[in-house]
Amino acid sequence: MSASILHITNGDSTTNYLKSLDFKGEFITWREMLCEGKTSIDVGSETFWKTRFEFLKTSYKITKKTFIDYTLKEYRNLCQNKNQQEIVLWFEHDLYCQVNMIALLSWLKRYRSGEKISLVCSGDVEGSEKRLGLSQLNEKQLLQHYQNRVELSQDDIEYADYIWQLYCSDSPLRLEAIYKFNPMSPFKYLSEAIEMHLKRFPSIENGLNSVENYIINTANTSQPISKDQLVGTLLKNQEVYGFGDLQYFQKIERLKMLFTSFDPVKLSRKGKKALDNQLNLYRDLRDENAYLGGVRQYSYLYHNASDKLLKITS
Repeated sequence: MSASILHITNGDSTTNYLKSLDFKGEFITWREMLCEGKTSIDVGSETFWKTRFEFLKTSYKITKKTFIDYTLKEYRNLCQNKNQQEIVLWFEHDLYCQVNMIALLSWLKRYRSGEKISLVCSGDVEGSEKRLGLSQLNEKQLLQHYQNRVELSQDDIEYADYIWQLYCSDSPLRLEAIYKFNPMSPFKYLSEAIEMHLKRFPSIENGLNSVENYIINTANTSQPISKDQLVGTLLKNQEVYGFGDLQYFQKIERLKMLFTSFDPVKLSRKGKKALDNQLNLYRDLRDENAYLGGVRQYSYLYHNASDKLLKITS
């Protein structure tokens, strides 16, 4: 574990875990959630960070100081680390991580061209029924993942950058057409993550997207006694999103019209009708400022029967 390695991790829990196991080298923690809100292809530019701060301030009440201390300082540290022999990326299988990963690879393509870049990506683990995050791996499993890390070719990096550009475009239709067609890619979880991304556009059936339907379905079936318990269940059972409690609390707040109570949690009549696809809430939830990547979220509908997106024309 050479000191000339730069480890870029998906979060503080992974960084702390690696340090506790005496991994040598420099550490950068990539603290962003680029699967949420508006993005642009120019990762690291002034425009990019301004766009991200506006989204985080509006949606999550993040202060400028917090944004600078938590995200920008780590990014500046990344900019200053230029002399390592290898850059190792540590990411997971879920949507949250995969979008961050391709954004970071886009940045590395532009600013670290020609450097050796390797990927450690957790998910499927022998003997485990569920996919595991990096911090859920035991020491032996983590070391095995590290030893089996994949060195990315220039073509791999170009592909990740291309998917990022499509993610940031103002139409998801090209992304829909391309994401399944690279079976030799080392990014074994990326196509599933992009599929789940596309399902975050509102459903033609009830106007809710896959995450919102997951929330009200969980509320209905698990009958939690509080909002905290609902979020805990959502976190425990999610398989592909990778969201934290912050994201789920924010989404539940947007859906509060579908609940009569959070103590205990009870769906309203409107919520139950939406759950049964007897009511379409597109107009109630439509937000012209809501973006997924580079596209307005409510400019497209997801057609469940065909697994296709439909552009709304006005």
